[in-house]
Amino acid sequence: MAKVLHIFNTISRLRERYYTASVGKQALLKLLNEAEVAEQVYNSNAIENSTLTLEETEKILLQIDLDRYITEREIFEAKNLAQVVSYIDKGAKEQELTLEVILSLHKMLISNIRDDIAGRFRKDNEFVRVGSHIAPNPKEVAGRLKKMLSEYNAASHENIIKRIAGLHLAFEYTHPFCDGNGRIGRVINNYLLIREGFVPINIKFIDRKKYYEAFKEFDEKGATTIMEEIVGKALTNSYHKRLAYLEGAHIMTLAEYAKINKISHSNLINKASRQTIEAFLEKGVWKIGVAQKK
Repeated sequence: MAKVLHIFNTISRLRERYYTASVGKQALLKLLNEAEVAEQVYNSNAIENSTLTLEETEKILLQIDLDRYITEREIFEAKNLAQVVSYIDKGAKEQELTLEVILSLHKMLISNIRDDIAGRFRKDNEFVRVGSHIAPNPKEVAGRLKKMLSEYNAASHENIIKRIAGLHLAFEYTHPFCDGNGRIGRVINNYLLIREGFVPINIKFIDRKKYYEAFKEFDEKGATTIMEEIVGKALTNSYHKRLAYLEGAHIMTLAEYAKINKISHSNLINKASRQTIEAFLEKGVWKIGVAQKK
């Protein structure tokens, strides 16, 4: 619990710094968000077993030919998710999250992949299983999602990390769609974060094992501790990255930083993974912003 409380407090400080540093820098923020789309798409699809690399994802989004055969489905998964990720940056500020919004995001995501299920919840005998978890009866889906949203809104006094973690676990437990649940769930996280004035997060493919442990913890104990830690670290990472750019720091890899300062690189990586230093992952490489000498 102490670890989670520390992350809560850290986020509050980083958020204040971010608002101060972002004044008059909307153009830079727009560039940072646009540059992050491919990473968001790559990680979210990779968690769902996509074979695309980050480089291949970037090429698809830039309409550059690839060096190997890629299925039409994987191409649409990348393009559609990029469209959704780009849309919510604006859409979240304009409209609160409702079941109708969730359905429209799903339609955007699944169009040209499975049009028969795009933009609708599971119905009739459309049961789904994730590992050993069998999702609730399709008849319960709408009611569970309404309860999920009302509980999230009613807990506005609680820390955002706790609220996002709880909502994400409830959404994935319900598994309201026949396909696309994980990707839409992670999009919804960012929809709500952006709407409440926070920065979006990117749950990384390298954290997939721990991510699934969070679902197991929730299924077996009803606990949200692991997911809170994942969301908290992802949010800290996102602030560290943006602050490095907004505050005009000199950005270098942790390997370079270790060499210059004669510090153990593995020790720095360990601290970066725990987010106890202001490091951030960018395109799979750990980096850090160092204040420029005046």
